[in-house]
Amino acid sequence: MFLKSLQIANKDKIIRDITFHAGLNLIVDETIKLTNDESGNNVGKTTVLSLIDFCLDGKSKYVYSDAENDKKINEIVRTFLMDNEIIITLVLTRNISDPHSSTIKIERNFLVRKKKIQTINSKQLTDEEFSKTLSDLIFPGVYGNYPTFKQLIAHNIRYRDLRLNNTLKILDRYTKDEEYEALYLYMLGCGRYDSSKKNELLAKINIENNFRKRLERESPRQVSEISLTYVIEEINELNKKKESFNINPDFQNDLDELDRVKQTINIISGKNSKLKLRRTIIIEAQNSLLNKHSNIDVGQLRHFYSQVEQQLDKVNKTFEELLQFHNAMLKEKSKFVGEALPQLNEEINSNEENLNQLLNQENLLTTKITKTPAFASLEIIIEQLNLAYEKKAKLEEKISQIKIVEDTIESLTKSLENIDMGIFSETFKTHLDEQLKKFNHYFSDISYQMYKEKFGLTTKIKEKDGKKVYEFYEFNASNFSSGKKQGEITCFDIAYTLFADQEKIPCLHFLLTDKKELMHDNQLTKIANIVNQNNIQFITSILKDKLPADLNDDNYIILSLSENNKLFRIENYDNLPYQFATE
Repeated sequence: MFLKSLQIANKDKIIRDITFHAGLNLIVDETIKLTNDESGNNVGKTTVLSLIDFCLDGKSKYVYSDAENDKKINEIVRTFLMDNEIIITLVLTRNISDPHSSTIKIERNFLVRKKKIQTINSKQLTDEEFSKTLSDLIFPGVYGNYPTFKQLIAHNIRYRDLRLNNTLKILDRYTKDEEYEALYLYMLGCGRYDSSKKNELLAKINIENNFRKRLERESPRQVSEISLTYVIEEINELNKKKESFNINPDFQNDLDELDRVKQTINIISGKNSKLKLRRTIIIEAQNSLLNKHSNIDVGQLRHFYSQVEQQLDKVNKTFEELLQFHNAMLKEKSKFVGEALPQLNEEINSNEENLNQLLNQENLLTTKITKTPAFASLEIIIEQLNLAYEKKAKLEEKISQIKIVEDTIESLTKSLENIDMGIFSETFKTHLDEQLKKFNHYFSDISYQMYKEKFGLTTKIKEKDGKKVYEFYEFNASNFSSGKKQGEITCFDIAYTLFADQEKIPCLHFLLTDKKELMHDNQLTKIANIVNQNNIQFITSILKDKLPADLNDDNYIILSLSENNKLFRIENYDNLPYQFATE
């Protein structure tokens, strides 16, 4: 899939219409001589990359926030995009050389609710429908599983610091080792190997471990078992004392029935408490998943948003859009984690109905027994027995719950081991090694053309807390300095595109990157030659005075910007105060 065009427009006019071609595509900042009022950094060359990212289900915030600090917002650009109802249209094509090749047309604006535009091939879609449709068109079968669509295209879109400075660790800081494992095994053509099932099992094991920790917060299972022994001994002694009294059969039957009812009440109450605790843990896990990428004080933000709605006639951002946590993958995972909730609720409700009936029966028996003359003599012993039976029931229920949790963890762990037996088997390792060799053929070849050095990708098995995971890392023959990091990243991305084509693995055929001023002229020229020869689109932004002479060619330059000709053509917005505001 290639980039064909990017259009910035509103209902009245087209502001920019950018056409892409095969090979090297340059977005150039022509600002040469800077005055004290000219920065040369805010003309919009990086924004072009963020607009493409936005159309590919990226965050709108990245279009008008600082590339190094997304909490620093360009209020003028944000206001311009919303007030002018700017629409961004991105067209992808399957064959950049064929004008009649099938295309995907994506349209998005920056508004919300009824004014929100979000279409694929002219069909208006919800957020979830948009994510799924885009994923299905480019990576069939990926949606709702690991790796996700956004993870798969992360290496194609590098304009923010994390991806500019890391070859492989390109996802957010919350990403688990298992997600990186799933990503690179998929990219290397080693199949999905039940990666989603593995992550779901790990999530369930985590819930069960948390449940066990809470059950054992006051005392571990072994201590509870010892305590139970002591309580049983106490009950036996109290029963002997009770039997020494001369009690008529009817009273004894009522007393035994009351003991039975009380014990049943204690058992059901204890069981219901554990069920409610499990329900709470599952709900907490769901909430944690749905708020995975948000560190915002939701209550404070909701209060603030309500005040804003009261004071302004027009609010361009909804509270829901600000949080942006309702992505499809988290919903699916949350749904999986919460699949036990309906049954839990049903059991809790049933137990509460039984408790109500038992409590009524207890009241009737207590009233009847307390009117018996022998009761006064037995009252102290009965009270002690009731307390002992209550403690016994709680301990037995706690021990039973811990055993159930331990059995569940053991079962889940075995299922996880069965998956791991597949991907850590000698057969799988051999296949992975073969795929790495194929990839490294391209990686080393491209890096040799660039630096006369051979870079490579390898893996090792990392074990933590009894769990195994493949960890991928890059290496090179001569341990190059950090100054070549940009070159290594570019070599990796180009090599992967060539490898994916050979292995018939779906991939994007365009690479977006920024800050290529850091690379030497020779390497920039070599990149141009490599991508031109291999039908790969390489879209990068660069200052014109850093552009090698042989690349200063209209055949490469798709867009020229300057202090007087900025991307959105917003006149004099740099001269206005408070261009950036920190959220």
